[in-house]
Amino acid sequence: MGVSNSYFKHDGDAQSLEIVGIVPTTRWELTNSEVGGHIYVPFAQGFQSNVFFMVRTAPRVPGADTAMFDLIRREVRSTAPGLPVISVRSFHQHIDSNVELWMIRAAAAMLLIFGGLALTLAAVGVYGVKAYAVARRTREIGIRMALGAKPGEVVRMILREGLIMTLSGVALGFLLALGIGRLFSSMLYQVSPVDPVVFTLAPCVLLAASLLACWLPARRAASIEPMQALRAE
Repeated sequence: MGVSNSYFKHDGDAQSLEIVGIVPTTRWELTNSEVGGHIYVPFAQGFQSNVFFMVRTAPRVPGADTAMFDLIRREVRSTAPGLPVISVRSFHQHIDSNVELWMIRAAAAMLLIFGGLALTLAAVGVYGVKAYAVARRTREIGIRMALGAKPGEVVRMILREGLIMTLSGVALGFLLALGIGRLFSSMLYQVSPVDPVVFTLAPCVLLAASLLACWLPARRAASIEPMQALRAE
């Protein structure tokens, strides 16, 4: 069992402890960025009214938890008949019942949903802007093609302009993500606020969505007939 260092700081009560091992730092609170020191002592030296024991079992088939729980209860009753067993549950059930973890998971799910909506709106916005720009430049594109510009050159021109706009937005979003990551760093566990995988994957997804949104108007512009474009108002 574990207790904090203050457990042994009693006035006039000096105790000597024999250190038998050192364990890695353990984080008890999910939302606490600072980890305090703890000392693990035998149950007889640190008695508490409510105690939790963890039992490691061999891998078993799904659905065998009930039989395992009954076995644990029988073993506890045979060892200590007067000891009440309040609750027996698996580690996954224990984790799922944690309110702090549920709040973090709910917040992560909401951020994922809002992030997906933001990505969709960004792609639709880029498509709308480029489609409007291509429609406004119909005569220009027709003149370019009448003077010998190939459809591939028109597509590359539209994509290049869209890529420049997207890179500007990605650079600004990258700086904002650095600041927001530092702000929420206390809620992260074993994850860096500047995780290289996330900061590499997210811009790539945004660039891919933007290029797709720009490619559709660019393909339509490349299919314009020069004479029809010159007659367009």
